[in-house]
Amino acid sequence: MSKPSSRIVKKFGGTSLQDAASIETICQLIQDRLADQPCLVVSAHAGVTDALIELAEHAVHEEVDLGPLVRRHQEILRDLGLPTDLQTPLFRELEDLCRGILLVGELSPRSRDYVLSFGERASSLCLAAALSARGTPATAVDAAELGFRSDSNFGQANLLPDDGRIAENLAKVEGVPVVTGFLAKDTQGNRTTLGRNGSDLSAAFLGNAIDAREIQIWTDVDGVLTADPRVVPDARLIQALSYDEASELAFYGAKVLHPSSLLPAIQKSIPVRVLNTHRPKSPGTLILGDLPEEDLAVRCIAHKTGLTMVSILSSRMLAQPGFLARIFRAFEAQEISVDVVATSEVSVSVTLDPGTSPTRLAKVRQELERIGTVQIEEDLALLCIIGHGIQHRTGVPARVFGPLQRAGITIRMISMGALKVNLSLVVRDQDCERALRALHKEFFSPQDKP
Repeated sequence: MSKPSSRIVKKFGGTSLQDAASIETICQLIQDRLADQPCLVVSAHAGVTDALIELAEHAVHEEVDLGPLVRRHQEILRDLGLPTDLQTPLFRELEDLCRGILLVGELSPRSRDYVLSFGERASSLCLAAALSARGTPATAVDAAELGFRSDSNFGQANLLPDDGRIAENLAKVEGVPVVTGFLAKDTQGNRTTLGRNGSDLSAAFLGNAIDAREIQIWTDVDGVLTADPRVVPDARLIQALSYDEASELAFYGAKVLHPSSLLPAIQKSIPVRVLNTHRPKSPGTLILGDLPEEDLAVRCIAHKTGLTMVSILSSRMLAQPGFLARIFRAFEAQEISVDVVATSEVSVSVTLDPGTSPTRLAKVRQELERIGTVQIEEDLALLCIIGHGIQHRTGVPARVFGPLQRAGITIRMISMGALKVNLSLVVRDQDCERALRALHKEFFSPQDKP
């Protein structure tokens, strides 16, 4: 086993880089923590990725105007006292790319990823220059050139195992490395992106590659909270989570972490800490392998809205080998990802995330109707109660169902994960917020420690 590094990987998201004032805050934060031997991973400035998506889509049909995007970046540079032509070569490259898209009249997934790469490439240049101008030497580093390799699944690329080149290349970087998140290259040298919020995954992957002492996700909230504060204003900060609790939380709707981001950290037992860029003295949330048994409890409640539930009922399912495989092949054929699953001897119910193509869903329905009766229910929400207390403490399920019954909320589906750290409930969309507040009050009210 390699010797752990003393370096700490610090990832900064788009809201932490949204303007000059935010970048000044990061510069001061890094200067105060040079003893961490920081290695930075950055997202694009807030809103830039969406602007690039819109730009790419328009480039298919018309000549696009890069002016607003260029001016946004120049304004940040000017407010930081940096040369406003710092990113000019990048925007010339982007202009040429958009012209090429117009000429062929097509936006391929490969070209789209190439367009999206400019957000992180520009922000890394900006932050590295800002740090250097303030007396902390720093270098912008393209993750693809550092050694991040992926498959060719453009838009949602999967990173390939590191062969040691990342640590070797990083050791040659002068000053504080400012690495582009979200980006890689496939084995043919094409730029790829890792999917929405992929910079978290980039940070964890880098931490794994260099055996980092800790991976820090700096964002615009104090850490991971017991519920979405937009729905539950009195949601509490969670001081510590286990890897499996955090993974469930990310998968079931929390916006703080990318669902896949913890895997590289778990492989080498690297602690992950979620911190607030604008409140750096806040302790944040620490995510690690195990928590003391006496501290186990229900940690948080996540939720997702806009779900669809598909139910298949068939007496032919009873004791028939391969029946479930046939059901899931129908979803696989249409590239539809299944979320929560509940089964009985004669029925299977699954939930599908928002954004599922109606056309593909109709094709799945057509295939499933050859098996049995199909029911599709829309406008549903998922509530996920997460914590080792579900497995280790008696009475938790009763405390879940009681408040919902008293509130007159009908549960449409129930599922418990194999790890027994989550209990998932499906309710109607219109009942979701009421259900979330009722459950949060039950488990996190001031007079009742969970």
